[in-house]
Amino acid sequence: MKVIFTFICWCFAFYANAQRCGTTDYIKQHSLLLPSVNTSSNSIISGRDTLKNEVIVIPVVVHVLYHTSIQNISDEQVLSQLAVLNNDYRRLNADIVNAPEPFKNIAGDARIVFCLAKMDPNGRYSPGIIHKYTREVLFLSDDAMKFSSSGGDDGWDSKKYLNIWVCNLFGHTLGYSVLPGGDAEKDGIVIQFDAFGTTGTAAAPFNKGRTTTHEVGHWLGLRHLWGDAACGDDSINDTPPQQTNNKGCPAFPHLSSCSNDSNGDMFMNYMDFTDDACMNMFTEGQKNVMRSMFALGSPRNSFLNLSVCDSSLAQGGPLPLDSASNKADISVYPNPFTNQVTINYKNVADIAGKTIRIYDITGKLVFVQIIKSQKISVALNNLPNGMYFLKIESRNKPLVFKLIKQSSGSR
Repeated sequence: MKVIFTFICWCFAFYANAQRCGTTDYIKQHSLLLPSVNTSSNSIISGRDTLKNEVIVIPVVVHVLYHTSIQNISDEQVLSQLAVLNNDYRRLNADIVNAPEPFKNIAGDARIVFCLAKMDPNGRYSPGIIHKYTREVLFLSDDAMKFSSSGGDDGWDSKKYLNIWVCNLFGHTLGYSVLPGGDAEKDGIVIQFDAFGTTGTAAAPFNKGRTTTHEVGHWLGLRHLWGDAACGDDSINDTPPQQTNNKGCPAFPHLSSCSNDSNGDMFMNYMDFTDDACMNMFTEGQKNVMRSMFALGSPRNSFLNLSVCDSSLAQGGPLPLDSASNKADISVYPNPFTNQVTINYKNVADIAGKTIRIYDITGKLVFVQIIKSQKISVALNNLPNGMYFLKIESRNKPLVFKLIKQSSGSR
């Protein structure tokens, strides 16, 4: 009985003093610099910029590292976290109604969605969730969980996947992130196993998935609201300065000596340290910073050219899976396109009578046509700019092509 009481007291003490985010300490330990709002890198330019209203898709692989059975969180718990990310980054979270009136008009839809990777770096099918036993009882915030040689699991290509390691972190840290432009082998975020998702081991007050929302914000270039300095700021105009981080769930308005108006701190912002149930928004300015990470020459630009996802957790129906089939016999051009796409197949006998289907980013079917000739042109001038998936039937597996529609003046 005494042992149980001691454990309960320890758990209470842990969550009462939990460190919301270890990213700042991680940066200091690795002598890294916080990215500026206009962060750029020397990465290879991939060939296109983001489109104005494009919904950016991030393939995710979740590495679940467990020493005990309770740490081996279920796939259901992983899926609950993906659902939170997709709602929070599209401003579709139900609790956005709790944002104070003065801040509601600047709450931003980042137009970023997250999906479990369905293809590994070698082109083989994958569920996007890896469960792996480790002999390590716990991990420090030193990246050991990111390498099989140190009891963790090797990350996938960070130019193509967001790696999320879920494990037992030492101390009070709930999670930490590598910033854009950081070490490619360590790129990704790390989350404490009982602060991940909304079910299973997720424990209050960090059981709404907002630790992951916060750390992904860092992965996309956001700073803490107070800039990790007394009366500091994050260099974003629509997030007010504040004296330091907030914890628990303050009453609005929460003022300090640093407040520049009667609205006080934006403690409900995902980049503060408040409880999960208290967080509910990013701002338009934060949205712009995150999306800038995908611009030409910026650290996350490579994600614009990917299609290895199951986006069924995003709003709308599931997108067709990308195919590993040989596409050598078929050409689809131009891409990006403005008004129409041409499809040309080497052997008309293989394609005549088959169906082509085009889906938008949410999985909504927007075009269907039966193929009657070796070469066809598909008029798509009525579709808004953005990313689409072209699915063509074949003798083996369906072939899937990623299409980008943009205006004639875009690059």
